[in-house]
Amino acid sequence: MNYLDYIIIVAYLIGFLGMGYFFKENKDSKDYFLGGKSLGWFPLSLSTMATQLSAISFISAPAFVGLKLGGGMKWLTFEFAVPLAMIFIMVIIVPPLFRSGVVSIYEFVERRFHPSTRLILSVVFLISRALATGVMVYTVAIILQAVLDIDFVYTVLIISIITIIYSWQGGMKAVVWGDAIQMIILFVGLVVCLFYGWDLLQGQGGLENGFPTERLQVIDLNWGLGMNQEYGLWPMIIGGFFLYVSYYGCDQTQAQRLLSAKDEGTIRKLLLANGLLRFPVVLLYCSIGLIIGGLVSMSPDFLEDIALMTQKYFPEEFAKNGVKADLMMPIFIIKYLPHGLIGLLMVGILSAAMSSLSSTVNSLSAVTVEDFFSKGKKELSSKKYMLISKLSVIFWGVVCMSCSFLFGGSKSAVIEIINAIGSVFYGPVLVTFLLAMFSKKVNYIGMNTGIILAVLINLIFSKTMQNIFNVDLGIHVFWIWLNFTGVILTLVFSYGISYLTGWQKEKGELMISVLPKKEDFFIKEVYILIAFFVFILVLSYFIPQIYS
Repeated sequence: MNYLDYIIIVAYLIGFLGMGYFFKENKDSKDYFLGGKSLGWFPLSLSTMATQLSAISFISAPAFVGLKLGGGMKWLTFEFAVPLAMIFIMVIIVPPLFRSGVVSIYEFVERRFHPSTRLILSVVFLISRALATGVMVYTVAIILQAVLDIDFVYTVLIISIITIIYSWQGGMKAVVWGDAIQMIILFVGLVVCLFYGWDLLQGQGGLENGFPTERLQVIDLNWGLGMNQEYGLWPMIIGGFFLYVSYYGCDQTQAQRLLSAKDEGTIRKLLLANGLLRFPVVLLYCSIGLIIGGLVSMSPDFLEDIALMTQKYFPEEFAKNGVKADLMMPIFIIKYLPHGLIGLLMVGILSAAMSSLSSTVNSLSAVTVEDFFSKGKKELSSKKYMLISKLSVIFWGVVCMSCSFLFGGSKSAVIEIINAIGSVFYGPVLVTFLLAMFSKKVNYIGMNTGIILAVLINLIFSKTMQNIFNVDLGIHVFWIWLNFTGVILTLVFSYGISYLTGWQKEKGELMISVLPKKEDFFIKEVYILIAFFVFILVLSYFIPQIYS
């Protein structure tokens, strides 16, 4: 990097500090955590995508496709369930949740069950989201460490402090508009990588000369049970469906965007946009992975640079595998791109990281303040509320920074760790909301017990969690299934314990019927998303022929 790259990065960071100052006027919880419920579908859509398609996707998805052992274009199977999940959220989840008027979505389940249920879900969210965000911070930190050649500790601080400051100042409006700008910057960075990578690859003889054909396969009919049985069609559709319904509909990080919308029509538009736009962006990530991976296979010096960087920063990984796949993209950036564009790509990576971190910190703060400080304290003044909220943003920013160090030596690709952590919790969380909406029998004892037991059993089956804690139980279940098993286990335990302890007798505050009507399914957004689901399946089937 030279002075031009640093000027671009510094200008970007200063600009975001200024944006936080621009949105600093926040009077109450609706302003600070929901943007005054005045945000339109376009910035909310970009913000939703930016949070999910973040720095981990920018780095780890291409690495998985192009370099990771056993990887390839099958990463696209993650997108199969997205359109179906958007339909379910649009028709089933959104109406009761949006009309409830809550800030923390976990207040919703308290109205149906018990304060302890709200507390359990809040704690589950705080722990799982802080851990997952720590992985994301770590991912970007290793990139900056490799590019800037400065200590890992300082790269974490660079990422986190700027994000905390503008999130602390501007609240949800700064977060959403920041995400929208960052998503645009990230997309420009992706196009730059695609253009330069393709040009360089053509000079080496083209993709067909430098890439194993088995990496082009997308659809695999395995069931995700047993050694090396991963990314099969059915587990990715079934498990992925429950993952995305829970993440986009029942996770505070994403649901807070739904609650920030002007009306339900705006929510339908942003869900439709997310259901349609995610696949093309992920296809772009994967295509870049194919191109850069092909370049690595035909350029011994490129592979040697990755190996040397792995040996320098990840000696254990070097001893085991020779290279760390997640270094493929940062090495490509600093090795093959001209100055100025290196700065732009660093801004793109920073944008991706900051969008995820700002969204998480804001949501963690919202849950902390709403579920632990202001709960039942109507006398809490607006001034005191804002003070606690801003202190909470700082606190959770520090926690997420700390969590990043926990995963520094992990054996798994960082993008897989994030998904595996969430999959332990997503099923139980989703069932809690669905039972709050539709069940009149389950009591809070059954609900609370079901959540805890399902999470504990999922932890036992999670291979990634076994790797983190260095335990091998000999259980080989692809982690995407944990979203499904979490749903089934929670349902069984919740109804079983409720039966043994006595069905719910008194009507809770939320005991209303919100079953969708037939006409709710016959809307244009549903038809579009179903057609798009079929389209991406067909396209994915023919990708080996298209890319050959």
